[in-house]
Amino acid sequence: MAGQQFQYDDSGNTFFYFLTSFVGLIVIPATYYLWPRDQNAEQLRLKSLRRVHGRCLWYRLRLMKSQQSIVPTLKKAALLFGWAVFLLLAYKVSKLDREYQEYNPYEVLNLDPGASLSEIKKQYRVLSLKYHPDKGGDEATFMRIAKAYAALTNEQSRQNWEIYGNPDGPGATSFGIALPAWIVDQKNSMLVLLVYGLAFMVILPVVVGTWWYRSIRYSGDQILINTTQLFMHFMYKTPNMNMKRLAMVLTAAFEFDPRSNKEATIRPTDNIEVPQLIRELGNINVKKKEPPFCYPYSLKARVLVLAHLARMDVSEELEEDQRFVVRKSPALLQEMINVGCQLTMMANSRGGFHAPRLVTIENCMKLTQMIVQGLQESKSPLLQLPHFEEEHLRYCISKKYKVRSLQDLVSLKDSDRRSMLRFLGEEKYDEVMAVLGSFPHITMDTKLQVLDDEDSNNITAGSIVTVTVTLTRKRMAEVFEKEQEATPCPAEEAATTEDAPGDANKTKTKVWQNKNKGAKKTAKSKKKKLTKKKATPVPAKAKQANGNVAGNEVVAASAVAAKEEDDEASDKGSESDEGEANKDSPSERDEDSDKQSDTEVDEMAGDDEEEWEALQQSIQRRERALLETKSKVTHPVYSLYFPEEKQEWWWLYIADRRDQTLVSMPYHVCTLKDTEEVELKFPAPSKTGNYQYSVILRSDSYLGLDQIKPLKLEVHEAKAMLDNHPQWDIPDTEEEDEEQEDSDGIEESEDDDEDND
Repeated sequence: MAGQQFQYDDSGNTFFYFLTSFVGLIVIPATYYLWPRDQNAEQLRLKSLRRVHGRCLWYRLRLMKSQQSIVPTLKKAALLFGWAVFLLLAYKVSKLDREYQEYNPYEVLNLDPGASLSEIKKQYRVLSLKYHPDKGGDEATFMRIAKAYAALTNEQSRQNWEIYGNPDGPGATSFGIALPAWIVDQKNSMLVLLVYGLAFMVILPVVVGTWWYRSIRYSGDQILINTTQLFMHFMYKTPNMNMKRLAMVLTAAFEFDPRSNKEATIRPTDNIEVPQLIRELGNINVKKKEPPFCYPYSLKARVLVLAHLARMDVSEELEEDQRFVVRKSPALLQEMINVGCQLTMMANSRGGFHAPRLVTIENCMKLTQMIVQGLQESKSPLLQLPHFEEEHLRYCISKKYKVRSLQDLVSLKDSDRRSMLRFLGEEKYDEVMAVLGSFPHITMDTKLQVLDDEDSNNITAGSIVTVTVTLTRKRMAEVFEKEQEATPCPAEEAATTEDAPGDANKTKTKVWQNKNKGAKKTAKSKKKKLTKKKATPVPAKAKQANGNVAGNEVVAASAVAAKEEDDEASDKGSESDEGEANKDSPSERDEDSDKQSDTEVDEMAGDDEEEWEALQQSIQRRERALLETKSKVTHPVYSLYFPEEKQEWWWLYIADRRDQTLVSMPYHVCTLKDTEEVELKFPAPSKTGNYQYSVILRSDSYLGLDQIKPLKLEVHEAKAMLDNHPQWDIPDTEEEDEEQEDSDGIEESEDDDEDND
């Protein structure tokens, strides 16, 4: 019986196959992931952003980094070296002789398969005369020829060759190990053992332990767990946190402590430069002894953040530290918002402590805007634009223009805008308009419904309400174009004033303005008209959702509405009387009722089909949202003093501004390029009535672009649960029939048993 034989590769041929495969498994994926992206594409992108973002700090730092960095060159050199080794090994493998070939005696004798016995003998004689050792031939070649001749002429050898592939019969199965034989040589045993022990008992445990120790210190958002616990402690301790306190908590993060983060540094010169900045800034609570606000790293980070907001110049050494602190701050503030949301949910579900106030979470959002733009809370949003200084604001806030926000600047006519900004030259004015045109203009549409309910528009107490918010982003430049198209020429204005002199006093609504303002004005005018009418007394007082009695306007409006309903009912009654008088016969009434019922059935079927299609579309939209991964690269933010390129993101949430509470948790919209649809869900109040909420959209990068849209909820009483559903109402006759059948079956089974006995 054939055995098994294991042997190392003495010649080294098999080892080259193993080495080529190993190098290929490393080089190919490394090239895909580590090869530097096309630098020309990045240069072209930066060149396209130069007109708008050329003055931004992050843009200038990016240009300097791309010019000074040699990392891409080193990566390319290392990868090219790996590919050279891989190709060299592949070439070496291709030149190796094949050692294991299938044995074929016809090939050894240079005969065609199926040759006759006479041809085999003849060819053997010819080759014997040529390769016989006595004739000066090769002995090994002659042995192969003799073996092949025996395999074709000897019956036993031929049978062994046909069955086992070898004329000598079955041999031992040989397994080659793709490692050179010197590895298991006794002379090298100590060296090999030392290498194995160093690799698997020292290096591998140290690498895994270091990675694990570092990873458990950070959360999923790469924030230190100790920092998250610090934020939770202070937000629990101070639910109502003002901006000053918020800056102190932010700069106490352990990311700025050199003992927890190696990127943070404490320099010997800080003892001289930091007190000097403190004197220039003024009162920043230096004497506060509450830890960790009194620690040196926290005080330094707080001073650097406040100097950044004041746009103060610092030394080169402190400027590097300031960039590090400012770069880390938006992510830390986002973590504070997440902590505030967690505490709010815990307070709503468990109770026992006060949740953070709405003003605290909104201050976190506002502080993010301030840090990105490098502006203090009291400063004008116009200072986000280039070439705008404090002394220039007096031209904008004058009585003639009254421009206090970016929207006011957009709404001006081009001639008035140029006249107001006369302190700017042509080039600077064009740059300001280019930057202003790149700012976002968001339109927000809301849809209120209760999903997976028969009546999706009916909001009952305790139901899950879904607010679908559709955000559409456009550039301010498009608003300019629309305003220019919407502005008529002077001749047209004169013609319109002649045709309709009464409309001359009406002010035209600007495109950038929210449409809700017009709706508010019409609502106010309707209320005024309703209050002018005489109110009839109502039997009960209308109450609002919070339990307070509604005002006189609501009572008057309800009275007028009741009066109008009575008038309509009387009109309908007179019409019905006339209709009854004009009717001809009962058959016509039957036909009319049949037609009306048919149309009602068709309308109900059409409504059901529309609801079904809308439900299917919403399900497909959710599935697509779950499967597709959208890029968080949206639009670069224009920020003069932020040291890193930042993308334009938003917060979207629903709040009760009267009670200063969150209704739905803030959703961080990170994928808004053109259009984005977001679903905000929250439980409806447990008490019936009318509720006034607000859908709020806040930017995490720009000041003065936030939007607030009112959201009205009319909560009805929930439907009563049916104790006895009609499908479970079984008539008595059916129950008696079932009992009779059961009794008959029992009697038949008893009779069968008796027959068997």
